[in-house]
Amino acid sequence: MPGLEDLYREIILDHYRTPRNRGELPVPPARHAEGHNPLCGDEITVYLDVEGDGPDAVVNDVKVSGQGCSISQSSASMMSAAIKGKTVGEARALVHRFEEMVGIEPKPGAELPDADVDLGDLEALQGVAKFPVRIKCATLAWYTLVEALDSPASDS
Repeated sequence: MPGLEDLYREIILDHYRTPRNRGELPVPPARHAEGHNPLCGDEITVYLDVEGDGPDAVVNDVKVSGQGCSISQSSASMMSAAIKGKTVGEARALVHRFEEMVGIEPKPGAELPDADVDLGDLEALQGVAKFPVRIKCATLAWYTLVEALDSPASDS
């Protein structure tokens, strides 16, 4: 299906060339986490402005900074666009659905994502499942997001 692969390639390159939500938020009050893939040198920092507590808290703003390959950087851009304005619970469901799409098995006892979770542009990254070494590139921003969601707002 070359037409679909070309479309997906264009989406990935668009997010790499013109990343969404690039930058930083003041820490504190923003939650943040840093991720690093020592195998290839990809680096991601995720900043979150979250209003409220628990799964119903809302991600009002998200910023991403870092450097790395086109897969890690476009995944970070797509992730930031996908979670902005969502609740923490919805963001976590996206994380699980994304992991499932790229072929990561859920941990025993993990809450399974709703199959109806819409990945939108993120579906362009489904091809990384064919290349296990690239899965780490695609998931770096997502695991960093989870760390940021789990961090208290007052961390500096």
